[in-house]
Amino acid sequence: MSINFKHPLSQKSVYIAVLCACLIAVAAFAVLSFLITRDSRKNTDEFAKRTFFRKYESIEKEFRNIEDDQYLLRALILKDGLKNYKNYSLVLNDLNRKRNQLPYSWYYYNNISGESETNSRMLSDIFSKKKDNGRPVILKNRAPGHFKDLLVTNKDSLFWVSYDSLILPNKNMLYYGSTVSLDDLHQYFINVDKSSNTYAYVFTKEGICITHPEKKYIGKSIFEFTDIKPKDTLSAQTKSGYTAGTAISEYLGVEVTRFIKPLQTDNFEGYAVVNHINFIIDENVYKVKTYTVYIFLAALFLIVTVFILFQRSAGIAYREKEKMQAEKNLLLIENEKMHKAEVINQLQQLKNNINPHFLFNSLNSLYMLIDINKENAQKFTMNLSKIYRYLIVPPKENIVPVTQEINFIQQYMELLKSRFGEELNFKLIINNKESLEKRIPYLSLQIVTENAIKHNIATVDQPLEIMISVEENGIVVKNTYQLRTEPVQGEKFGIDYLNQIYEYFRINSLNISVDGEYFVCFLPIMN
Repeated sequence: MSINFKHPLSQKSVYIAVLCACLIAVAAFAVLSFLITRDSRKNTDEFAKRTFFRKYESIEKEFRNIEDDQYLLRALILKDGLKNYKNYSLVLNDLNRKRNQLPYSWYYYNNISGESETNSRMLSDIFSKKKDNGRPVILKNRAPGHFKDLLVTNKDSLFWVSYDSLILPNKNMLYYGSTVSLDDLHQYFINVDKSSNTYAYVFTKEGICITHPEKKYIGKSIFEFTDIKPKDTLSAQTKSGYTAGTAISEYLGVEVTRFIKPLQTDNFEGYAVVNHINFIIDENVYKVKTYTVYIFLAALFLIVTVFILFQRSAGIAYREKEKMQAEKNLLLIENEKMHKAEVINQLQQLKNNINPHFLFNSLNSLYMLIDINKENAQKFTMNLSKIYRYLIVPPKENIVPVTQEINFIQQYMELLKSRFGEELNFKLIINNKESLEKRIPYLSLQIVTENAIKHNIATVDQPLEIMISVEENGIVVKNTYQLRTEPVQGEKFGIDYLNQIYEYFRINSLNISVDGEYFVCFLPIMN
């Protein structure tokens, strides 16, 4: 494939093209930047969701572990009563330490005689009410579990206490359950997933925070130190089962994507919150944008450089090609002049042959008519003298108005009628009067009709019918197709003449065909 330049670009055009390329590059960068930001944000949201689910699952798993430990202790104590409750707590605590589990199992036995036994002084103080360690916070729970939950402060630390009680036949009371340090609980969640761009905390249904990376917030209402509203916990109204939104972190002071989902077990009813920090992703997006700018500038510089070099080489090539094309055009013009001169010379020779040819045919017809009908021969001679005036001064361009050819053919057919009489029938139909103002090759109708008489039988029993109709695009000459049996002598001066006339004017040549019983000749007309 070759590229042809009609005109080389000017220096101004090059600058405009370069400016357009820069504008397109800037627009493309803006669009790409938008797409990168959108896709990055989309990827960030997907990553934040995955992180949220991972954090939530770890929190829920630990709460389930705490609950399983409580149910195991309860089942053992209910089975054996006071027989082995001390050993049960001891074994469970040793097992939890080995598995790095958080619950600490305890018991407190209170005898009506005033004696008591316990493996946790802090918890025994709560039930014996001997020492005020701060008023416990009761965690309400409508779940079907058997344990009651308290938040207890001891030595500036907050503990989550779950307990159950057993009334013995002698009315002695056995309290047992598990204790979890909320500081240890949050540290556990951090160690489970050490992702630096997320943090989580849990709060009860009443809004009390039981775990948070900032120790001072533990035990306080999340509605006081965060912008969480009660409506943010209405996750049942969402298809996903959780709520998500953008907020300002109370812990880090930056923008985060905050997820809130219910956290519910048999002995706990609350919510887990996972905050995903957004600025880390924004920094990554900024880096991608920066690298994209560098790539765009390098690509734009390369494009402009190549464009300028291409323009210069194209200008040189165009000038060389223009010079060669000018020389080629001169040769084509000279060749066309020579060709036209040759064609005109050939047409003139044909035209010079047609006039004597027509005259010889007419004189031959007159000679034959004198022996047959002297009166008709006289009429033939008079008509011949009238129509021969049309032949004396032929047109220079070899084309004449259609109306002149029609008038001439009518006179010519009168001439033939005086010779053939009833052996020849002629009919003229004008279907389009506008075509009379157009042009047609000189003597074209006479040549075609003469050709019909020359090659076909014409008798009284089998008369020759010739019909001429003027149409919009040409003239149709039809004659009955009844060829002579003997071969016809003579040269094809007329048909060659017509073909070359139409070829000279670059018009499709006459069309000759046989349509049933008729021989049809179509002569195109020219404007």
